[in-house]
Amino acid sequence: MGAEPEGRGGRDPGTVTRRAIRTTLAACGGFYLFLYGLDQPVAATYALFGVVSLAALSHIPGTGRQRAAVMARTTPASWLLVTAGTFLAVRTWTAVAGMLLIGFVLAFVAAAGPRAAGATPGLQLLYILPSFPPYAPDTLGQRLIGLTSGLVLLVVAELCVLPEPRGPTYRQLAAEAAMVAARCADELGRAPYTLSAGTEADVRAAGESLRPLRVDEADRPAGPGLRDRALAHAGLSVRTLLGRMQHLPPPPPGKVPLRSGADLLAAIGRAAAETAALLSGTGTRTGAGTGTGYGEAQTLRRLRDEAADRAEHEEQGLTAARGRRRAALLEAADAGVAFSVASDLAVHGRRARIPGPGPGVGVGGVGAPGAVDPIRFWYAGRGAPLLWWHRLRAHVGPRSVYFQNAVRIALALGAARIVAGVESLPHGFWAMLAVLSLTRTTAAQTKATVRLALAGTLLGALLAAGVLALVGGRTTVYALVLPVVMAVAFRVGPVRGVGWAQGMFTLVVSFVFAQLAPVTWRLAEVRLLDVIVGSMIGVVFGLLAWPRGAQAELHRAVAELLEREAEAVERTTAAVAAGVPGTVPDDRALQLALALAESAYAQRQGEPRAPAPGAPDWQAAMMTGHHVLWGSRRLLARSGPVLDTAHRDRLGGRTVELVAAMYGAARRAAAAPGTSPPQPPVTGSPVPAAPAPGSPVPGGGRPAGAPPTEAAVAAQAHEQEPSAPGTEAPAGRDARGAVPSEPPPGAAGTAVAAGDGGGGGGGGGGAYPDTPESAAPSRYFGALAWLESLTVDVDRVLAPCREQQPRN
Repeated sequence: MGAEPEGRGGRDPGTVTRRAIRTTLAACGGFYLFLYGLDQPVAATYALFGVVSLAALSHIPGTGRQRAAVMARTTPASWLLVTAGTFLAVRTWTAVAGMLLIGFVLAFVAAAGPRAAGATPGLQLLYILPSFPPYAPDTLGQRLIGLTSGLVLLVVAELCVLPEPRGPTYRQLAAEAAMVAARCADELGRAPYTLSAGTEADVRAAGESLRPLRVDEADRPAGPGLRDRALAHAGLSVRTLLGRMQHLPPPPPGKVPLRSGADLLAAIGRAAAETAALLSGTGTRTGAGTGTGYGEAQTLRRLRDEAADRAEHEEQGLTAARGRRRAALLEAADAGVAFSVASDLAVHGRRARIPGPGPGVGVGGVGAPGAVDPIRFWYAGRGAPLLWWHRLRAHVGPRSVYFQNAVRIALALGAARIVAGVESLPHGFWAMLAVLSLTRTTAAQTKATVRLALAGTLLGALLAAGVLALVGGRTTVYALVLPVVMAVAFRVGPVRGVGWAQGMFTLVVSFVFAQLAPVTWRLAEVRLLDVIVGSMIGVVFGLLAWPRGAQAELHRAVAELLEREAEAVERTTAAVAAGVPGTVPDDRALQLALALAESAYAQRQGEPRAPAPGAPDWQAAMMTGHHVLWGSRRLLARSGPVLDTAHRDRLGGRTVELVAAMYGAARRAAAAPGTSPPQPPVTGSPVPAAPAPGSPVPGGGRPAGAPPTEAAVAAQAHEQEPSAPGTEAPAGRDARGAVPSEPPPGAAGTAVAAGDGGGGGGGGGGAYPDTPESAAPSRYFGALAWLESLTVDVDRVLAPCREQQPRN
């Protein structure tokens, strides 16, 4: 049927063959049972099309067992849609109104991730089919019986016929990555305090394995529920932890690590191993879940908090080597804590008892032993309806690609229903089915798809017309041939493309309707006409509604993201230099930009891409956004002294260089592919002097311990590559001017993935003299390490621009 999205899995010939056999058995079994066994043609029609809608038109990812679970959960929605279509068929305008509303809602559900989006096309068909004449509410019972029987047969077939093994789950991959992190901690705790080549290779492999593109859609944690959010958070946190371990600065030459640092590093390794056991199912609840104070995760939190307390209240500064190592260790410990807490939430859900923060707790969850950040883990303990509401609300607005897609398909389906009703198209639902299966997210993609579909439909119609003319009314022939043709159609279509799919499906529907009522060869002519009408409607609305798809939005969103990153860097370093007390920074604008960029990037991966020399590395820009967000929060979680002039100037110089690079990357991202970006003046500025008493906190922060606003915790962002989806694009601003968005669930500090080339805590930058004159407060070294690793990130963003080679 051509419903298989481009750029996704599920097209393996073996997988497609198994699905085609299951679909054929269930569809033909239900159809023949009701048509020939019980003489109920209405029930037979709905039994067949119920199976076709969810098994062939939909793209439900996963193994047979996983697909069966989704189909079973969508059965109540299928009943409601068939009922609504049956009663709204009374008038054309009621059917059109229902199509606009239902079409938008079902398409918009794609914001909830690939599993929710997979069944959407099939559910659309279950409203379309009964919304056409004849208006026959008295047949609703037969329709529902046929639909239910077909879906039951389909679920049984998915469970029992040709089952396939399941690949590694995301939890298992995260557990394996955690064991690599534990091995890193062990090697870094022994001389020569560096990672071996083999371990470095394992770090890169573990980080790559957790990329969404490398995880099957059925196992990708992209949904809005608590466990999915927590598992996505855990994956991003362990990737951050691996990056920190890979780039951990060694102790000064000729010296052994301080005891406190060695203990913290060992605790990171033990907590990672404990969390790996929890995720793999071989361990018990961690200290994060029991709240009893036992467990390696609890020990790690305690040591992290003690180290942070010492750093905040120390009277003498540290030398450069010691300061940078401690800053990097604190970032690694924070990532390890976030990983353990998120993993416990992923495994135990709402039963995970997460200890709350004590008085004076800041962003990092520090200030009380065992405290957990209520902003970072805002979703803990919240019910599914509220989490779904947060996800969908964040996408209500024209900047969201999910909103754009929903508007486009709803308008196209509504227009097709008007044309079919006003012109009384015979079998008009075929025109709407063409709209549904051929409309893509870009106008160019839609036109290319339509050309292939029309060619395939024409050939299929010619073949069908010949068969109908030769066979005539001998239904036995159609009954014998239908299973073979159906199996071939559902096997060839997903593998060979939309032209084959439409041509073969033309044969399928011709043979089906030839058994339901006497037909002539002109049925094939009607099929071709309906597909042409539906295709033209799809092309028109593809041109009128956001014709460039996610491409334009991706350029705009990433440019805005890089600008917000630069602003956050300036505010954060200004606060560090000024010795501002612990605050919760107002970073909602950055959260908003990050969510927009990730959702646009996710959709862009499913669209055909022409070579774009000089385009930035989009994925690197989003990883940098995570890095900026949580690094800023970690730095501002605690107080620090006002920096002296020398250290202020050094931090200011690094800030100006980095901000200039970020604005340059933003201009490059905003430029059209293949063009040179504008060159406005650099907007970065040196770190300002300390604010006067009573003046506002730089960055609009709130005092430490102040309760977060709902807007500040209302959105989730996870690193999205084609998927899903699963990230929130925002709706704009509410009545108070606040930006409703959800903070990405990354660990504190960067979200640089292992193996991505990004710096970890303290990685990158030039050498510093390890002398008394280089001594400075810990907060200074934390900020400097953060800026250095961000410089590496931005360099990676701009690398394709310098190479002038197609990327992404």
